Amino acid sequence: MRAVPRRRRHRRRRSEPQSSDADARPGRRVAADGDSRRDPRPRHATRAPPHRHRARTGRRLCAIARPSVDRHSLGRRAARARDLHATRLRLLPHCLRSGEQLRSRSDRDWTAARRSVPSSVGCRSGRGAAARPVARPGPRLRRVPSGSRRDGRWPRGAWRAHQRGPVHHSAARHDEPVSLVPQERSEATRQGVRQEPDAELPRTDHRRGTERPGRLSVGPQRCAVKARAFLAAASIALAAIHASAQVSYQRIVKAESEPSNWLTYSGNYQSHRFSPLTEINRQNVGQLKPAWVYQVRRTGIVETSPIVADGVMYLTEPPSTVTALDVRTGRPLWTYTPAIPTDVIVIGSPPVNRGVAILDDTIFFGTVHGHLIALDAKSGAVRWDTIVDDNKLGHYLTNAPLALADRIIVGVSGAEAGIRGFLDAYDPKTGKRVWRTYTVPGPGEPGFETWGGDSWKNGGGSSWLTGSYDPALNLVYWGTGNPGPDWNGDVRPGDNLYTCSLLALSPVDGKIKWHFQFTPHDVHDWDSNEIPILFDATVNGRARRLVAMANRNAFYYVLDRETGEFLTATPYAKQTWADGIDAKGRPRLRAGTDPSLEGTLVFPNIQGASNWPSPSYSPLTRLFYQPAREMGTYFYKGESKYKAGEPFVAGGGRAVNGDDAWGAVRAIEATTGKLKWEFKLLSPPWTGLLSTAGGLVFGGTEEGNFFALDAETGKPLWDLQLGGAVKANPISFGVDGKQYIAIAAGYAIFVFGL
Repeated sequence: MRAVPRRRRHRRRRSEPQSSDADARPGRRVAADGDSRRDPRPRHATRAPPHRHRARTGRRLCAIARPSVDRHSLGRRAARARDLHATRLRLLPHCLRSGEQLRSRSDRDWTAARRSVPSSVGCRSGRGAAARPVARPGPRLRRVPSGSRRDGRWPRGAWRAHQRGPVHHSAARHDEPVSLVPQERSEATRQGVRQEPDAELPRTDHRRGTERPGRLSVGPQRCAVKARAFLAAASIALAAIHASAQVSYQRIVKAESEPSNWLTYSGNYQSHRFSPLTEINRQNVGQLKPAWVYQVRRTGIVETSPIVADGVMYLTEPPSTVTALDVRTGRPLWTYTPAIPTDVIVIGSPPVNRGVAILDDTIFFGTVHGHLIALDAKSGAVRWDTIVDDNKLGHYLTNAPLALADRIIVGVSGAEAGIRGFLDAYDPKTGKRVWRTYTVPGPGEPGFETWGGDSWKNGGGSSWLTGSYDPALNLVYWGTGNPGPDWNGDVRPGDNLYTCSLLALSPVDGKIKWHFQFTPHDVHDWDSNEIPILFDATVNGRARRLVAMANRNAFYYVLDRETGEFLTATPYAKQTWADGIDAKGRPRLRAGTDPSLEGTLVFPNIQGASNWPSPSYSPLTRLFYQPAREMGTYFYKGESKYKAGEPFVAGGGRAVNGDDAWGAVRAIEATTGKLKWEFKLLSPPWTGLLSTAGGLVFGGTEEGNFFALDAETGKPLWDLQLGGAVKANPISFGVDGKQYIAIAAGYAIFVFGL
C-alpha cells in the first residue's frame, strides 16, 4: 500500500525535488537527483509511523509499527494517533459492511471520512480537538432515523449499540439502530438497579432541541404498540437462547467436550487457554475477517476475557459492569452496573475488571469497591451482593472468580495499600463466606516466623489473578503477590511467606497443602500471580502431574503439583538479579541488585518478564506459549509509613525505554523449559495468548495489531490493525457450526470468523 506523505510535518528543502507517492512508500529511498531505488536496509529498519505503515499478512510485526524518533513531532503525532483511533472506531461499521479493512485507509482518507460522518454516530469532534467517543454517564437510548440505514451508513449489527451506562435493556431495544443522547438517569439506575425497557422511546433530537420530522415523528400510542411487539418478540428469542443455560460443575470439568463454549476465565480448570476447534487453521486463517463488533459503554482500559455459554457471551466493562451478548450478532441482552462510590480506593492498578465466572444459571463477578455479586444469567437480576472487605482500607477486586461445585473462590487486590492478602470461598447459593485463608500468616500460624515485628499486619500478598483447579486431586492452585511495602525490605526481614508464592489449597476448608516461594523477600515488586498451567507429562521415565508458571522474575518453573516438589527452573527472558536457581528452587542472588537511593538497574522491570496476560498450553504441540517482556528498571529505595487507604510503598522505579524495551511470543518446551521459537514484538506485550487445534497461536500488541502465528514454527500467518491497543486475552468459541475468535482492543470487543 502506498503511504501518503504528511503535510507540514516533514518539510522538504526547496532544493530537493518532489518525490511521487510511489517513491515515498516504505522500503524505497529517494536520491537527491530524484532517482528512486530500493533501500538496501531490511524492511523492518524503516521508521515509518504506525498509521503510515500498515500491517500485511505474513509480515513480522517488527515491520508494522516502528515509531518515529523525531522528538519535535512526538506530541503532535500522539494527538494525531488519538484522533485517528477515535475516527477508526467511528467508521468501523462502514468498513465492516463493505469488507474493507482498517489498514486500507491512509491518514488523509481517515481525516476526510471523519468530516463526512454524521454526529448522530455518538462521537464528538471539532477543529483542534481529537474525535473521541462521548462518555456520558448512564444515558438512555433513542432511535436513529431510518434513512441512516437506507443510505448505507448503518449496517445491521452490534456496532449500532453505542449506548453507555447502567441501563438494563433487552434485545428489543436494538431492533433499530441506536445512538447516544444525553438524558437524566433515574434514581433506580443511579443506585445500580437494573432498569426495564418499558419507557417510551424519545422522539426529540437532543442536539437541536426540536422534534425530528419524518418516520420517527409518530405518536406515543404507536410507539407503545411497537415497543410491546418488540418486547414480545424479544422474550421469545431470549427464552430460546437461554433454554439450556445451565452450566453445571460437571460441564466445566469436561469443558474439552464442549469446544463451542468457553466456560471459565482460561477455558478450562487447567488454564490451558486452548481451543479444540479446527475450522480456523493454518490454511485458511488468512481469510479471517470481522464478524461483529461491540463497543463498550464507558471509556477505560478493557482487559476482559469473556466466557461463552450456550450462545451467550458474558463480559465485563470498565470498571465493574457485566454485559451479556448474543454471540450470533453481538447484540446486548442485558447489562448490569453496580452503584460504585465516587471515592472508591484503587491503589496499584487501574480500575479494571478481567472477567466473570458462571455456575448453573448464575454469573459471579467482583467489583472495584470490594463486592462479590451474583447475577441471574438470563436476566441480569441481582441474586446476592456480598462485601468481601472494606474498600476504605484498600481492598478491591479485579480478577474473575473461580467457580467450583459448591464454592466460589475469589482473590483480592490492594498490596500497595498495605492490606493483608487473603483468598475467600463463598457459597454460590447464598453468598455466605465459607472460609478465608490469609496469604500472610499471623501469630501462631506456620510461616509467621518469616516476618519481623508487626510487619505481617500490612504484609501484602494480594491474590489478584484467577487460579487453576485439579478435579482429580481436588486442589486449587493460586499465585500470590508482592510483600509490603514495595522496594524496601528493611522493615520486613525474612522470606515473607506466603508472598510471591504458589499455593495449593483444599477448596473444602482453604487449608494450604503445600507452597512454593519463587522470590523470597521480594524487593522488586515481582508478584507471582501469573496463571499456573496444569498438565501431565513423563519426566525421567516417570508419569507425573505437573504445574508450570512463567514467573514475573523471568524464570520458567515446573513443579510436581501433587507434592510441590521443585523440578526445574529456566530463564525465559533477560534477568540480571540472580545467578540461577539451586536444587531446592531458591535463587542465587547477585550482589548489588537491591534498590538503592541512587537507583539500581535490574532486569526484568517492575512489571516483570510476565504479568497478568495469560500464557497458553497446547496438548497437541506440548508447548507453553508465553508473552515475554524485555525491559529493565532503575529501582529506587525510599521510606513509607502505613496509613489506611493510602499508598504503602517505599520507593519506586524508572523504566528503561528505547531499544532495551521490546517483547516476544516465546514457545517453550513445557517439561524442560527449553526455547523452541520466538516471535519478536516492538514493545512489551499486554496481550494474552490463545492456541488452537488448528495449529495457530493468537496474540496482540500495544500498537493495535492482532495476529496469528503457526503454533509449530512461530511463522506469522495473519494480522490486522484494530485501531486500539490490545490489552486482553483472546478466546475462541463456536456457534451454528462455525468457529470464532474474540478479543478486546481499544474500547471494543472484536469477533472474527471465516
